[in-house]
Amino acid sequence: MKDIYKNPILYYILVPILVALWPLCVWTLYLPNAEAKWQSEQADYDKAQEIIGEILELDPDRLEFGESKNATGEFDYANVVHRVASSCKIPYTNYDYSARPATTSKGQRTRNCHVELKQVDIARFAKFLSTIQLRWANLQCEDVTLTKKKGVPDMWGVDIEFKYYY
Repeated sequence: MKDIYKNPILYYILVPILVALWPLCVWTLYLPNAEAKWQSEQADYDKAQEIIGEILELDPDRLEFGESKNATGEFDYANVVHRVASSCKIPYTNYDYSARPATTSKGQRTRNCHVELKQVDIARFAKFLSTIQLRWANLQCEDVTLTKKKGVPDMWGVDIEFKYYY
């Protein structure tokens, strides 16, 4: 049996047969599978384009947030709070913030900020909080305190503690 491997006639017959089977396998198996996968990917792409269009109809400001990068590339609470508050129609007189310097603990760099929304309704507060956390994935809300304003049906004072992880 070991002598069959040493026989060159085996290689003269086996190699051409394998070389002839390879294009046949490509033609019958691999090309149809590749075409089916291409059609599936094309359908997924078309569906994604429709969904992207719907998202941009609902929230056209999303492009502005993606394109706006400050020159240093650093996260800046001043720009973030101002942009989100203005997009939620919260006047600059109705919010205040105080950001602390960045700190490093256990190799993780963080920066804290206290945001005070003085007079907002619940809908604007919810939109503010969801928008700011949606735009910046590394920004986490640590604490929220709601205080009802007396004499006004839907007016609240809100204190929020944020922490941004670099």
